[in-house]
Amino acid sequence: MAARPARLMTLALAMILTLSACGGGSLFGGSSERERRSSEEYALEEREASTGSRDSIWDLFASREDPSTVLTVNRYIWTAALEVLDFLPIEQVDPFSGVITTGFGTPPGGGRPYRATIAVTDAALDARSLNVALVTRNGPASAETVRAVENAILTRARQIRIREMGL
Repeated sequence: MAARPARLMTLALAMILTLSACGGGSLFGGSSERERRSSEEYALEEREASTGSRDSIWDLFASREDPSTVLTVNRYIWTAALEVLDFLPIEQVDPFSGVITTGFGTPPGGGRPYRATIAVTDAALDARSLNVALVTRNGPASAETVRAVENAILTRARQIRIREMGL
């Protein structure tokens, strides 16, 4: 009966040794961080030598952002764009991505119909936060017209901000 616990101890020790051998390192601690890092660097250097890049397919999944992250758009530019282009019928509005798409409409006092796509890409009250694309029935609108609309939107956004801040 004393042989049975000894046999169980021997079996347990054999299993521990077998599992530690699968780890590729020593019994108590595996390979050192330095050895692991150098093997990873070696693999990266090999990949770079063979493909010309250190990137791999797994890099697509490594730095994924939180899918519930919402882009923030500047509310003053958003409101100003809707006010300045209120003569255009709105087709799609997505406040989460900051895109407003309109149908064709004629500005007051004008004869040529326009269609606009406005993208508010940042939370800053800045010209870089606004992208406007204007199209006529004959093709893209002139750069002067697009610039005039962008300036009108930004001016109105600043006016709204000043009014709300009480400056």
